[in-house]
Amino acid sequence: MGCADCGLQQYPRVAPAVIMIVHRGDEMLLAQGARFPMKVYSALAGFVEPGESLEQAVRREVREEVGVTVGAVDYFDSQSWPFPNSLMIGFYAAYESGDLVLDPVEILDAGWFRSYDFPNWGGGPPSIARLLIDNFVENGPVRAKR
Repeated sequence: MGCADCGLQQYPRVAPAVIMIVHRGDEMLLAQGARFPMKVYSALAGFVEPGESLEQAVRREVREEVGVTVGAVDYFDSQSWPFPNSLMIGFYAAYESGDLVLDPVEILDAGWFRSYDFPNWGGGPPSIARLLIDNFVENGPVRAKR
């Protein structure tokens, strides 16, 4: 942003957040967030910490929120987020090991779902959560060609 009168240039800070679908075969991990006002299931998400790569943030958030370990982390897409300084970066993360152990402060419930047994889930168009889920159903954990 720049001021036309004085020429001052301002570069707003951006707070990156990751959002991810953990996949295991044809199943995807969806969770019900404790802070989400509606009782819906969606992708896991969280903010990137200082000094952390996006892929490290995906692995940490998944481990902290649901207790499982993921292997390959693949970029999907990005989207500005409702907060004025945030950027949501979407990924697919391949399940590697572990049982679901939920962080009760963050997650009320989580489970593995196939396209035909989805719970009530959030993320209407054009949210990146919706794009991640719809793409997984149609193409698996790959970036859809646009």
